[in-house]
Amino acid sequence: MPRSTPPYVETWRDRCGLLRVYFRRGKGPRTKLPDQIGSEAFNIAYAACLAGEPVPGMRQKRQPAKPGTFEALIISYMHSTAFRSLRATSRAGYVSRLEAIRLAHGKRTVAGLTRDRVMKILDPLAEKPGAALDTLKKLRILVRHAIVLGWLRHDPTLGIKRPKTKEISAWKEGEIATFEKRWPVGTKQRLGFALMLYTGQRRSDVHRMTWADISREFVDVVQQKTGCKLRIPVHAHLRAVLDVAPREHVTILNTEFGKPFTVDGFSQWMRDAIRAAGLPLECQPHGLRKAAGRRLAEAGCTAHEIMAVLGHSTLAEAERYTRAADQVRLASSAFEKLQGQRENNKPQTKPEKFGETLSERGKIK
Repeated sequence: MPRSTPPYVETWRDRCGLLRVYFRRGKGPRTKLPDQIGSEAFNIAYAACLAGEPVPGMRQKRQPAKPGTFEALIISYMHSTAFRSLRATSRAGYVSRLEAIRLAHGKRTVAGLTRDRVMKILDPLAEKPGAALDTLKKLRILVRHAIVLGWLRHDPTLGIKRPKTKEISAWKEGEIATFEKRWPVGTKQRLGFALMLYTGQRRSDVHRMTWADISREFVDVVQQKTGCKLRIPVHAHLRAVLDVAPREHVTILNTEFGKPFTVDGFSQWMRDAIRAAGLPLECQPHGLRKAAGRRLAEAGCTAHEIMAVLGHSTLAEAERYTRAADQVRLASSAFEKLQGQRENNKPQTKPEKFGETLSERGKIK
């Protein structure tokens, strides 16, 4: 399934077959963008275009936003140190959500923002709790920036409960076996699957892995989200998959055109493989990371050991896996004791054959 382009991005191939990528909002002028959509250079240029900033090396006109509006607030925030200090990938995610807010509410004044108005902004997203939660987070960031600017005196988002999102579940052993049966060792789908399951890393880290990151014994990872540096032992099953994988490019996983995946492209490619294996929608790529944590906990690993593999920044995140594994072990132990107690209550001999019993008249038989 082809991945859709970001809003206002136009792509085509010229007569020489070269990919051309431009930014154009409405009938405004076109601004050339880097041709690798999703790359750091593209994200920076795209964020600049959305914010109305000039792209380095390009001259661009922009219409100033009306003072006091959400559009002006968003542009101000994108010029702030807080926004500029974010990683390029994080900025791209922020820009996507902020642009959605700007399109829907950019002309409205910030001074009139109330709790009821915040709820009305969230109401259309009632069936999309993930989007609703992300929108609420970005609104709170904008509100705090508005308070710093003096546009608001209080936070109208206070007291609004976070929308409940469905947590991504860990893959079950039967689901893992189903995928492995559909995609045997030697297929690229099995390679991507094994890298996620046996390293326990996020898709943002797996799609960037290179052959130089892997030795016979270890996989070296610098997590994009946390910056944490990890050295993870190579599991025997992962080694078997890596040994038969072709080493044609610097990166381990590549598109059919021989180029590295973007994180979204890799995620969609994995979802296609999961769907082809006949697995339910609940089986998501990130669930393989959860399955890795579950397996570690079920093997008796401590929370600190799980942190060393998955790279969690807090102990509480890793303890979720150990608590679940401990619950299963404790429940199993409890039922074993219950079963043993019931077995011990059964008489081991029949009184009518061994020992003496009293008759109805009180005499010994």
